Amino acid sequence: MSKRASKFALMSIVGGFVLMFAAITPAHARQADRSGGAGDQAAPAAGVAEAAEHGTGLTTDGARKLGAGLGVGLVAIGAGIGIGRIGGSATESIARQPEAVGPINNAMIITAALIEGVALFGLVIDFLVSK
Repeated sequence: MSKRASKFALMSIVGGFVLMFAAITPAHARQADRSGGAGDQAAPAAGVAEAAEHGTGLTTDGARKLGAGLGVGLVAIGAGIGIGRIGGSATESIARQPEAVGPINNAMIITAALIEGVALFGLVIDFLVSK
């Protein structure tokens, strides 16, 4: 894989994490949500009305969910590119040195598990943020 493609994969993963953490609701917005009262059902409607009054169609909750969705997509794309690179490189190296199948497979499985772990962490954080 070229240097350009590996930079794209890395930037996809980084972009996914940035979008995940950008989707976190600020502390002052959470306090405003809690101050509406436990039984007050008009608070979400007031937020939507306020957003419509200001001319924005995207509420804080909608932006959080949009960012989380984009983050999930970017994490999945980055993990797919990384694991694709591992599989392609392993196949190529086995074709060059068939006697080194064992160590190559072990290294490939360990590296793929690490990438999957990072992707799973990203997905869990995304789902926690989107609530």
